Amino acid sequence: MPTASTAPASPATEAQVGTGVTGPSPRRSRRGNPLGALAGAIWLLIVVVPLYWVVVTSLRNLAGFFDANPLAPPTEPTLHNYRLVWEGGFVRYLVNSAIVTVAAVGLTLAVSVLAAYAIVRGTGRPVRLTFQFFLLGLAIPQQATIIPIYYLITRMRLYDSLTAIVLPSVAFAIPLTVLILVNFLRDVPVELFDAMRVDGAGDWRMLWSLVLPLARPAVVTVMVYDALQVWNGFLFPLILTQSPAQRVLPLSLWAFQGEFRVNTPAILAAVVLATLPILTLYVVGRRYLVSGLTAGFGR
Repeated sequence: MPTASTAPASPATEAQVGTGVTGPSPRRSRRGNPLGALAGAIWLLIVVVPLYWVVVTSLRNLAGFFDANPLAPPTEPTLHNYRLVWEGGFVRYLVNSAIVTVAAVGLTLAVSVLAAYAIVRGTGRPVRLTFQFFLLGLAIPQQATIIPIYYLITRMRLYDSLTAIVLPSVAFAIPLTVLILVNFLRDVPVELFDAMRVDGAGDWRMLWSLVLPLARPAVVTVMVYDALQVWNGFLFPLILTQSPAQRVLPLSLWAFQGEFRVNTPAILAAVVLATLPILTLYVVGRRYLVSGLTAGFGR
């Protein structure tokens, strides 16, 4: 019986058949995103231009503020506005803000780390209810609780003190801090805890030697975030303090605005000085922010 003759397969065809490829694989070409780049540039301008204006204006004298182009560099830059603000009690307000921020962040981290460890390592219905109780705090705005907080602070005889600012700030910072730490600690392998348990380590040893070193990105993240919230807080200092001796930086800016009604460069100099400490903290801990905030949410 005659058979049809077939042409021998080429090596390229055999390679394609052996690998399951039916044709030449096209190279993926990287396409640009001009619309995304344009949107990013516009957003960068929206953010950078006001910051540039604040810094440049703080270096002007009062006459240059009214006469010169707002975005042009000052022809005769001066530090007189910074000296005026510094001599107006700025150091006292800075120290008060530092005390409140350090105390509030320290208490928040101490409570939140212990609570997150107990939630992650614990089992049963009480643990789930405790976690849900912490999450409930995310739904309560500060403005809705200011009257009960004011009543409690006055009854505790803490009104017009830095402690009156620290305690409510800690209470409102704990829920989000616990949420971030819990989602980060859930990614720690259980085998590490079991291995330390076999070696005879207790909960305090595991917390100090295992949890804290591994959770450093999350701890730095919540530390920077909580410090920003407390440092920029305005409502609690406004309602719970009265005397200038207990005034913090957000209230001091408000006071400078009343004192220098027409001296806008001096007000902006106070804004720049109030921003530098917390900006330094952000620069130091910025590389931990993304890893800490996104921990556990991709599972």
